[in-house]
Amino acid sequence: MQRIDFETHPDRYRHWRLACDGPVAHLTMDVDPAASLFPGCELKLNSYDLGVDIELADAVQRLRFEHPEVRCVVLRSGREGVFCAGANIRMLGRASHGHKVNFCKFTNETRCAIEEACDESGQPWLAAISGACAGGGYELALTASRLLLIDDRRSAVSLPEMPLLAVLPGTGGLTRLTDKRRVRRDLADLFCSLEEGVRGRRAVEWRLVDEVVPPSRWEATVAERAASLAAGSDRPAGGRGIALPPLDRRFADDAVRYRHVDVTLDRAFRRATITVRGPDALPGDLAGIHAAGAAFWPLAMARELDDAILHLRFNEPTLGLLVLRTEGDAARVLAADALLAAHDGDWLVREIRLLLRRTLKRLDLTARSLIALIEPGSCFAGTLAELAFAADRALMLAGPQAGDAAATLALSALNFGACPMSNGLTRLQTRFLGEPETLARAEAATGRMLDAGAAMALGLVTLAPDALDWDDTVRLLLEERASFSPDALTALEANLRFAGPETMETRIFGRLTAWQNWVFQRPSAVGEAGALKRYGTGLRPEFDPERT
Repeated sequence: MQRIDFETHPDRYRHWRLACDGPVAHLTMDVDPAASLFPGCELKLNSYDLGVDIELADAVQRLRFEHPEVRCVVLRSGREGVFCAGANIRMLGRASHGHKVNFCKFTNETRCAIEEACDESGQPWLAAISGACAGGGYELALTASRLLLIDDRRSAVSLPEMPLLAVLPGTGGLTRLTDKRRVRRDLADLFCSLEEGVRGRRAVEWRLVDEVVPPSRWEATVAERAASLAAGSDRPAGGRGIALPPLDRRFADDAVRYRHVDVTLDRAFRRATITVRGPDALPGDLAGIHAAGAAFWPLAMARELDDAILHLRFNEPTLGLLVLRTEGDAARVLAADALLAAHDGDWLVREIRLLLRRTLKRLDLTARSLIALIEPGSCFAGTLAELAFAADRALMLAGPQAGDAAATLALSALNFGACPMSNGLTRLQTRFLGEPETLARAEAATGRMLDAGAAMALGLVTLAPDALDWDDTVRLLLEERASFSPDALTALEANLRFAGPETMETRIFGRLTAWQNWVFQRPSAVGEAGALKRYGTGLRPEFDPERT
């Protein structure tokens, strides 16, 4: 498969139609069967592959930044008799193992972005379900604030993967049933075994949908419910959005260059170095932030870093080690954080902060070893210090080197609540789980430029070698990490990164993704006689009887 690109625009959509009409937008799923990322794979019945979800993720982002006037999004189908049949089965049968797992992860990250829009952006979604709504299609509907199902005796919701495919229902669908919809465990078990799904009043009684509507009242009810959701939004009715232009990026054999982010690829050592540059200049007030738009450093940097992470996930699967570096003026990074903190009531600033949070979560959820190197000239401060706290280990050079000023690390108010992880805690709360006094000492140091000794004393870095030992310590660490089993590292890192309380997100990414990883390697699903290979052939799959 050619390089997968996560950049797109509504003018190039093949699978979605976006129409904004004042406070209500309609996002219509109308998948082009011939436009799969996999040549020869037909996307029938509004089934989807990664390309469909890339467009969906773009639409979610643009609705939040380019359309502040939109206070409700109606999600619906443009196909008669089907809402969405879920992930395309033949695509799953043909895709590599890594692509399948990363596809499921990206799908769920996009779903979480929709739920965040509903809960925190004042942009609730309404799922208008007409026709068959199955598997990942029902999972997509589950992200909405309210689910309406037409009561036409044909339309139904289902998670039929168990009887049909021998894989986990909807990847995150199971978790949303229990954690979000509060469906009873025994009813969820029964639901997941029903190939035909559930329709009508029973769907409401089981809390699978919120309301069933007769065909005669369908369009009117959808409009009424959308207007009601829009009325409760705090988004500015007369607000002017900001355009999200294409990213300025250049691809080379051994690098990807953005304006604020560089990615250097070292395939011989199976690692990539991500360098994030701090801001050159910043606006002085809220009006300046809006005038800068997509060029405002926190927004521009987050978009670039997000794209870089996705590129590495899907296009460089053998680079299992990510080295995180920064360059720039730490004081300017803290000034950018101060702007975001001072104007957090503004809709655009809110969206920028939420995008930073989603991007850092994307890094947490990436199955690669993360090593942060804090050196002279770096700017691990405030929001960028989160990169060091996301890392599995952070090394900081003690003392000046070759006449340069010593490396520093600094904290801002945004380190203490603005960027929680999937577990609902900040990275520092997760780091100091069970040590509230250590967290308090760190917070007391907010705004100070901390040298290696101070950072070590506060528990903010792992090691602080001096100049004499720095090169050897870094080299040995990177070589050691590359020598370990990638599978063992993924298991280690995923467990350690999800410390603390369990949430719907940690159940999806920390637990369910691990099981999906396992299921997609088992013969019951992907063997020559497995369900994914035999789907549609008329032959019954053969299941491995061992339960482990």
